[in-house]
Amino acid sequence: MENKKMTIDPLSQKEQIIQPPEFLRKGAMIQDYDSLYLYSITQPEKFWGSIANELFWYKKWDKVMEFNMPYHKWFINGKTNITVNALDRHVKGENRANRNRVALIWMSETGEEVLITYDRLLRRVNQVANALKSLGVKKGDRVIIYMPLTLQGIYSMLACARIGAIHSVVYAGMGVQALRSRIEDSKAKVVICSDVTYRAGKVVPLKGIVDEAIENLNYVEKIVVHRRQKPQIELSSERELDFDELIENQSQWCDAEIMDAEDPLFILYTSGTTGKPKGVVHVHGGYMVGTYYLSRAFYDIKDGDIFWSTSDIGWIVGHSYIVYGPLVAGATVVAREGAINYPDPGIVWKIVERHGVNIIFTAPTAIRMFMRFGEEYVNQYDVSTLRLLASAGEPLNPEAQAWAQRVILKDHGMVVDNFWQTEVASPIIGTLPSMNAKLGKAGKPMPGIVAEVVDPQGNKVPPNKGGLLVIKKPVPYMLRTVWNNDERYREYWNYIPGVYSCGDVSYYDEDGYFAVLGRADDVMNVAGHRIGTAEVESAFVSHPAVAEAAVIGLPDEVKGERIKGFVVLKPGNEPSENLKAILRDHVRRELGPIATPSEIDFVNNLPKTRSGKIVRRLLKARELGEDPGDLSTLED
Repeated sequence: MENKKMTIDPLSQKEQIIQPPEFLRKGAMIQDYDSLYLYSITQPEKFWGSIANELFWYKKWDKVMEFNMPYHKWFINGKTNITVNALDRHVKGENRANRNRVALIWMSETGEEVLITYDRLLRRVNQVANALKSLGVKKGDRVIIYMPLTLQGIYSMLACARIGAIHSVVYAGMGVQALRSRIEDSKAKVVICSDVTYRAGKVVPLKGIVDEAIENLNYVEKIVVHRRQKPQIELSSERELDFDELIENQSQWCDAEIMDAEDPLFILYTSGTTGKPKGVVHVHGGYMVGTYYLSRAFYDIKDGDIFWSTSDIGWIVGHSYIVYGPLVAGATVVAREGAINYPDPGIVWKIVERHGVNIIFTAPTAIRMFMRFGEEYVNQYDVSTLRLLASAGEPLNPEAQAWAQRVILKDHGMVVDNFWQTEVASPIIGTLPSMNAKLGKAGKPMPGIVAEVVDPQGNKVPPNKGGLLVIKKPVPYMLRTVWNNDERYREYWNYIPGVYSCGDVSYYDEDGYFAVLGRADDVMNVAGHRIGTAEVESAFVSHPAVAEAAVIGLPDEVKGERIKGFVVLKPGNEPSENLKAILRDHVRRELGPIATPSEIDFVNNLPKTRSGKIVRRLLKARELGEDPGDLSTLED
């Protein structure tokens, strides 16, 4: 986070509203948001307790929550295991009718497709769990999973949770140092990896990265390798085992470890912008309750729905809304390895048509990519089963949202925005299916979330005045600590004392809708005005020639900072000085003279993190001739 000198004023005064189709509004789980929200924040123990009661517990809790700032606990002394609710409950519990329902539809870029029922998934997870136990893995041990979005990766996550081990998934493709730092920090006993992943038609080697990352790390006892290529690579160390051979003869039955609600479920490392990655810790009980509830209340997952998150298990979205949340809710989940524009830009819509997908969760960068390719790719397929397209990860610019509504959802569904982060593992602000959507605004606080926009001293700012987004009370699905670094956890609650600081610039309007403008360190200071990069980028993208844009602030003797834009054009548009002038005028018209860019460069692509977010820091370092620092671990 930056210094506390100034707040930020939103520049755009436009407001566009999309109303949900009547069937979507009537079918939404939350009908009376205002009443439910008031209940959730005034009676949080009753609210969250009633949701937790819908799930299986070996032993019910003595108390719903305790909050001794900055530490919070939920479902005190309750005993459960998230996998019992994600698997057993559907196979032999109260929801046993789901036993033969398809849990996972897994696909590869080459068209390979595997369907796994809940019964089959439980059996496979049990085999992997027993395999890990045979290696001496027990409750509390850490297991690194360096695998792409494969069934084996999902089995491994659930198997760790089954036996009480703490998994830490590292996005497959991160470099040697990024992987090594995570192994070192977690002191992982076992590493499970794949030999390769496949992306955009290319084979990406992974095993060599593991070999380098574990060099001289003697506490790593075993490396389990899922060998995908033919002929198979040789296992070159006594520590190495073949994934399939290890699980082949294991029993299909494995009792779940009885876990305390506050026992750690996983560590997920998030780097922010600088420094050593932070190991965000989530737990069995509260995380389970939160992801389950918002799978239904926000993402509108209903009985029999097919849900597709285009993310990867290496990110929090993949944890919460590929694996845990939808499975606890009993959905059928699409999981596809590879690039969403390969082998052609219409592949997403082909899959929607083939499987009758009802809900997609994707990122703004993907929606802008769809827009760049044009509507002809969408129109080739029947996407009428799709009723909800949810977007999160960075601000969703109004132009992209309007395009997706008009071209993809038409009148049979709705595009909704939402905001959350690795540390808060489910939406905290969003547009519910029963709400009107305001383009450029993420939505309203989710039930239980007491959100405010404050100035640097912690004072609430009035409507339409920018400031820092904070959460005043904890919810069950927030992080509990940072692994091996509790001081770093306390910083979240101490930056503005007594509240959780999200690190994002935001504002809210008279109706209680919040706009999240971007990270506090993605703010430019132009002639005394604090201007969010996301808002200027959105103004660029609203021009029909622009596919994507990034802006940075550069030193200026007169203004303090001047704005420079980097623009990717849509096919059919050629770079020219005249187009630069047109775009400058367009931004000025959209946001006013203060936001007019001083410079514009046309580029073929923008530098992004592995999860698709623009790395403005790299653009700025290049312009200033500076070292951008270690970018190998950037992921959020």
